[in-house]
Amino acid sequence: MVNVPRLVIAAPASGSGKTTVATGLMAAFAARGLAVSPHKVGPDYIDPGYHSLATGRPGRNLDAYMCGTDLIAPLFAHGSAGCDLAVVEGVMGLYDGASGQGELASTAQVAKLLRAPVALVVDASSQSRSVAALVHGFASWDPEVRIGGVILNKVASDRHEALLRDALDESGLPVLGVLRRAPQVATPSRHLGLVPVAERQGDAVDAVRAMGERVLAGCDLDALMALARSAPALADEAWEPAYAPEPGAMKPVVAVAGGAAFTFAYAEHAELLTAAGAEVVVFDPLRDEKLPTGTAGLVIGGGFPEMYAPELSANEPLRRAVTELAVGGAPVAAECAGLLYLARELDGKPMCGVLDAEARMSERLTLGYRQAVAVSDSPLAAAGTRMRGHEFHRTVLEPGAGTTPAWGMHQPERRVEGYVQRGVHASYLHTHWAATPSVAHRFVEHCRAR
Repeated sequence: MVNVPRLVIAAPASGSGKTTVATGLMAAFAARGLAVSPHKVGPDYIDPGYHSLATGRPGRNLDAYMCGTDLIAPLFAHGSAGCDLAVVEGVMGLYDGASGQGELASTAQVAKLLRAPVALVVDASSQSRSVAALVHGFASWDPEVRIGGVILNKVASDRHEALLRDALDESGLPVLGVLRRAPQVATPSRHLGLVPVAERQGDAVDAVRAMGERVLAGCDLDALMALARSAPALADEAWEPAYAPEPGAMKPVVAVAGGAAFTFAYAEHAELLTAAGAEVVVFDPLRDEKLPTGTAGLVIGGGFPEMYAPELSANEPLRRAVTELAVGGAPVAAECAGLLYLARELDGKPMCGVLDAEARMSERLTLGYRQAVAVSDSPLAAAGTRMRGHEFHRTVLEPGAGTTPAWGMHQPERRVEGYVQRGVHASYLHTHWAATPSVAHRFVEHCRAR
């Protein structure tokens, strides 16, 4: 039974101010002494970093495409256990989801699965009375989605606010907050969205504090908390990363890349590796010149290696250690940034050279959900293993001849992708292991076998 007060922060469209409001609410409620559980709809890795900074807890994703609808409430229950409040930031517009898949993976679907009320953030900068028609449309589109109020963003003046409030009086939905038009909080962006927290250090702390202060000044926290408390109890049991290794089995060390260049990771991955009996040790390829002592397996997730190619290349001792580990047959799981790091070079800078491939930045954005099946046995997945994932990058890879692919893709087009080589499984595909926990168990067993 899940009885955590919860609130979904959604908007009619991207760019309306969801991240500012959601992160600010998390920070403002945390400043009141509440234990706030932060969540993000969809595959985004970057916003959860700001959520974590605001709350002091791991930011967690709720992705109905990659994890399936049946896992949304259990994953939510796992992340929010023991908390006073959960805040869920939506993705894109409220009703936008996986392309061509109806409501699948939309904020609206997740709100329904959690039986959570929605606070709709509206960019009011270019409208007055029309705001009522907009809100009415969103509130009435799906009767199962309960919009409990509106937060008006980018309001120009007292007169503008009065016009908006007068219009919304007719809608029957309360105004839960008004944020004035103001210089943007310093959250710089680049080609894949916001700059991750790990790259900004003190600047990110200041940005989150500013978001909290802005929301505190403009929103009715008591009314928002009352709305969150109106969510009914959920009957779902919490997801658990439980797995029982053989009694007395050794605990292999699994090194996980972190630091500013490798910031993309789902919290459940480390939890699954630990539950399978591994000792998870994080290292920073920008600073550490050797792998953690006793490393038996290596996980290199996503991030922005293209921003740090010179520094990664300059750390020759670590590149050599990674190559020796991989050539020796150790299990290595690499996603996107990890794939680039294992290549021979990235934008002309030498990388690890584990894979016979050259990577470079591109103007073309590759983005979208994917259906995949493992076409080759690897320490991560047995041939035939089906998974759903997500691609999100602006790089291209020129492979050498005779490579063995990792995945066969079935959406949006049929193709093969990635590499399986000795113990290496490397691919552009981001996956969420909670949906297929056997991959974590299999990976640790291969590490243990070494």
